[in-house]
Amino acid sequence: MNDKRTTADGPWLAVLAAGIAAAMHIWKLPAALAGIQVDLGTTLVQAGLLLGIIQLASVVGGLATAVGGELAGLRRLLVSGLVLLSGASMLGAAAPTTELLMAARTLEGIGFLLAVVVAPPLIRRVAPQRRLNVALASWGAFQGMATLIGLAAGALFLEAAGWREWWLVMAVLTLSPVPLLLRQVPRDVPPADAGLRHALRRVGRTVATRPPWIIGVVFACYTAQWMAVLGFLPSIYRSAGLEGPLPGILSAVVGGVNAIGALSAGPLIQRGLSERKIIFWTFLAMSAASVATFAVGWEHIGNGILFQFILIAMFSAVGGLIPAAVTRYSVHVAPADGSVTAVLGLTQQIFNVGNFLGPMLFALLATTTGGWDTTWWLTCGLSILGMGLLALLGPAGGGTTSGAHRPGKWLSAQRKAEM
Repeated sequence: MNDKRTTADGPWLAVLAAGIAAAMHIWKLPAALAGIQVDLGTTLVQAGLLLGIIQLASVVGGLATAVGGELAGLRRLLVSGLVLLSGASMLGAAAPTTELLMAARTLEGIGFLLAVVVAPPLIRRVAPQRRLNVALASWGAFQGMATLIGLAAGALFLEAAGWREWWLVMAVLTLSPVPLLLRQVPRDVPPADAGLRHALRRVGRTVATRPPWIIGVVFACYTAQWMAVLGFLPSIYRSAGLEGPLPGILSAVVGGVNAIGALSAGPLIQRGLSERKIIFWTFLAMSAASVATFAVGWEHIGNGILFQFILIAMFSAVGGLIPAAVTRYSVHVAPADGSVTAVLGLTQQIFNVGNFLGPMLFALLATTTGGWDTTWWLTCGLSILGMGLLALLGPAGGGTTSGAHRPGKWLSAQRKAEM
């Protein structure tokens, strides 16, 4: 029985492993920032740009990737994304200037985009129906798992070697899920209405509906602040006097607990709590945690760094509910004659505007005001905006006039296409 379950879970677990490997390229940077700044003379604002620029491809290419997924196939695009990430990481290892490192990070962003846009619909295609909720909830936790592994491994590795060697190691690790994908995930089967015209029609029908746009902006309000805080957390801890691998390890734990929230979303939804309510209360809790973390002068309080660590861990753990809730919502809002990949591509395109701008705004605010203690202005402002936009969303899974909430028809159509 267990062997059968393991076999049935193999394909979606391979996709999950690929997503984690791709996302680790985002989190290989924070622990290496200090070394990069010394080696390349990178400023704090440039460091913020380095953190966000990997999202640049997703800002402009989410829908193009959706069309590519419709035409070329989901598995093929996922493997291509991993290969491109690996090659770009090798180029980054040889970069002599900050500008060229940014160019390599931009290429990494394209590879990351190819991987993460097609992964959720691919999971939905290959996961057994009885395991679909578990599979999608696990995907919602991929960013937290990648953060934990990337930051912790990076902090320990950088104690013994430089950031360039770390880039080369990541290039090799990124290719490790490829054999699993080729062995476990079935080949792409083109749909009955394959072709550019039909793909564009499905994408066009999807983007003509309102929910994907709104949920993308709501997600951006989360990702902008989470990416900014986690990206600069090692630097924040170093400015507080911590040395060695400890800033990276603590940051890794903070990122890793994000998976707790992601894995908790599924049971909460099954108990009747809607995605909108989960997102609203999560934004409220993140605001409270960020104010307590940054507005209080913990450096003047005994064991203040410990209390600050607990608070920022709560910020991350509770925040994990949002990507899981958004993912579950997003895969259900495509029109019956539309494209789930397009929903995820558009959402990716919108929320990565937040990923791109968040770290830069965070760094600019800290630089302008002379410290990290005002950065809660940004986190709270984004949370308030996200909560306000929730009023424009309908319930996932319920009927709408646009016909956006009919996942059963989409799933049955996909299964027929594979037969």
